[in-house]
Amino acid sequence: MNSNTRRAQVAGPAGVLRVAIDEPAAGVAPVGVAVVCHPHPQHGGTMDNKVAQTLARAFVQLGYRAVRFNFRGVGGSEGVWDEGQGEIDDALAVIAALREPALPLVLAGFSFGAYVTSQAAARLPEDAKAQRLVLVGPATVNFTVAPVPAGTLVIHGEADEVVPLGATFDWARPQALPVVVVPGVGHFFHGQLPLLKSIVVGAWQL
Repeated sequence: MNSNTRRAQVAGPAGVLRVAIDEPAAGVAPVGVAVVCHPHPQHGGTMDNKVAQTLARAFVQLGYRAVRFNFRGVGGSEGVWDEGQGEIDDALAVIAALREPALPLVLAGFSFGAYVTSQAAARLPEDAKAQRLVLVGPATVNFTVAPVPAGTLVIHGEADEVVPLGATFDWARPQALPVVVVPGVGHFFHGQLPLLKSIVVGAWQL
């Protein structure tokens, strides 16, 4: 993400997972750890995806240590695509390795990564749940996005050409879960990444 991004690796269930870690400003102790999941590995998704990086930047600005990682079979991470199941295990392995018990945990994801985020969050033990989730353009078609806790921040583009806004409304409605809709914006938030970042940062400052 920048020259200060630290590259590392974590032992995953299918082999080594490549990780990128960004700290808040020098000398500032992190207020928590935010783990960000990237979009669909078979459609070019990596931890360097622009939306994933934007989420990481938002969390760094908020004082979190931001952790991104490549799912199995992507960008130097070992293993092969597991149709969205093993990828949940990858996320849980990264969370287990890099969360700090004394600090709050935030989980975030974009598109397929939002699906993984929801499922990973649901599998965390009751005494180790995430403080909050952030789902951007969640893959509410093709994948089963798990129900999420109240307070989850869901952001979706009005003109999303990959995941129709209506599909996310259908998922959110039974949960009485608000959805932040960005007018005129497509799935990848082209030209609107600063706005996406400001929505996330603003949601924390309410």
